[in-house]
Amino acid sequence: MQITENHRQYWQKNLNITAILMAVWFVVTFVMAYFARDLNFVFFGWPFSFWAAAQGSLVVYVAIIWYYAHYMNKLDHAHGVAEVEED
Repeated sequence: MQITENHRQYWQKNLNITAILMAVWFVVTFVMAYFARDLNFVFFGWPFSFWAAAQGSLVVYVAIIWYYAHYMNKLDHAHGVAEVEED
């Protein structure tokens, strides 16, 4: 199969968005957890670091998944590789 410029652009955009979203994931998972111990105030009866780790990161993970699916759907349509929906 010959790789066209369209395929090359599609794959490059896919790799770029994946790298960006993985960097966001890394920051939320490791960097925020490292600095969470400095968040020493109480939030709804619990330490704020607990809330940031337990709730905030999950919200960010869901947002990353939603954004990736939305972005790739638009990219698929733009490059003509979208799946055909059946009724």
